Amino acid sequence: MSGAGRRAVDIARAVAAGEESAAEITRAHLARIEAHEADVHAFNVVTAEAAVERAEAIDRAVAAGEPVGPLAGVPLAVKDNLATRGVATTCSSRILDGWVPPYDATVVQRIAAAGAVTVGKTNLDEFAMGSSTENSAFGPTRNPVDLDRVPGGSSGGSAAAVAADFAPLALGSDTGGSIRQPAAFCGVVGVKPTYGLVSRYGLVAFASSLDQVGPFANDVADAALLLDAIAGPDPADATSIPQPPEPVLGHLDDGVAGLRVGLVTELLGDGIAPAVVARVREAADALAAAGAEVVEVSVPAVTYGLSAYYLIAPAEASSNLARFDGVRYGLRVDAPTTNEMMIATRTAGFGDEVKRRIMLGTYALSAGYYDAFYGKAQKVRTLIARDFAAAYERADVLLSPTAPTPAFALGAIEDPLTMYLNDICTIPTNLAGHAAMSLPFGTADDLPVGVQVLAPALGEVPLFRTAAVLEAAAPAPATFAVAAPGGTRP
Repeated sequence: MSGAGRRAVDIARAVAAGEESAAEITRAHLARIEAHEADVHAFNVVTAEAAVERAEAIDRAVAAGEPVGPLAGVPLAVKDNLATRGVATTCSSRILDGWVPPYDATVVQRIAAAGAVTVGKTNLDEFAMGSSTENSAFGPTRNPVDLDRVPGGSSGGSAAAVAADFAPLALGSDTGGSIRQPAAFCGVVGVKPTYGLVSRYGLVAFASSLDQVGPFANDVADAALLLDAIAGPDPADATSIPQPPEPVLGHLDDGVAGLRVGLVTELLGDGIAPAVVARVREAADALAAAGAEVVEVSVPAVTYGLSAYYLIAPAEASSNLARFDGVRYGLRVDAPTTNEMMIATRTAGFGDEVKRRIMLGTYALSAGYYDAFYGKAQKVRTLIARDFAAAYERADVLLSPTAPTPAFALGAIEDPLTMYLNDICTIPTNLAGHAAMSLPFGTADDLPVGVQVLAPALGEVPLFRTAAVLEAAAPAPATFAVAAPGGTRP
């Protein structure tokens, strides 16, 4: 069977064994993209010709008895803030118009070495700043569950690509929830690895102390397959963890007997939809039935996570985005003087949300305000890490909602603060540098609900063990507007 709706682990096994053609599988996914992309707009560019050529090369390697890697022939979508040699990388911003990187990001190199077939670059909130993928300069992405709703953000294009079966796997980036929140909205699995587990080299920086690259997949096993392929030390990234990580794919059948699971009480109260809280508690009951010990834990400082994040992240963004000045690459709006040219270029090139965050960050770092705002936010960040450490003395993993509500309608949220509240459950993990995953667990109002599993730094093994048990116990998934085979997620 060649076509969309296939698990990555099954595709890779069949292609490597010579039982199926990578080229046929790739063409089937490209046909699905052609049929439904106009409705979803998951991609900024589809690299169809290059994908078929790549897949045919994999088939030739298999026929010659050459090794093809653990992702052999698996179609994969790449978020458009990861550098791809010879393919435009825009960050969904006009200011990077025409920029074609001369190099690949490390994760792009690794998926190629593992045998994956890149089918295109996915849409995102401009420079990964947003929670709905409505802030793209190239128009919004729609949720394949319900085309009138957002897919979440900022990695909404990657989440939608997997949910619509345009590709079994996708790469995203997570700065404050930008993998996990869209995974929850689209009913797929999204993983934010431990900070430093996956190289950031070639990821266009938003907030360097928070950004992390991670996988989207239809199920936990596929997410494990991709994470194992991209994780590991990288001398090109100074923040990369130097020790090779323990692979997670082999631990999915370990179960949760004897594992301690902590329900984060601060993330189950005001601001979280009752139906979402109900799904989280049902998930906790499923883990208890599987042999885990479930306790309630407190992480008091998480209530300050949103406030700290929206000082730290914009501050880092204001520094990182200073390089986009019309001089070296991308858009340039000519003007009589260099200073006027830079102002005109940045005014025309950046969207409203990016400008908002640059101004917030510049203000927080300015003389006389640094200690009052940015310095204090960093102290709160330390408190959050300490509170998590205390919680992990009582539990091996933690459980919470991924997002306060299911996916909301396109255009429904215009107020920036209301939009920022969508990341209230995910931001604390980024501030602490820990690992977390969202996976679908039932529905609310016929829309997917994501349950978040959190683990301490380098806790990916218990994270995936827990997620595998939850996946097996999950209620029936949502029905999709852009239907997967059978009308629901596999």
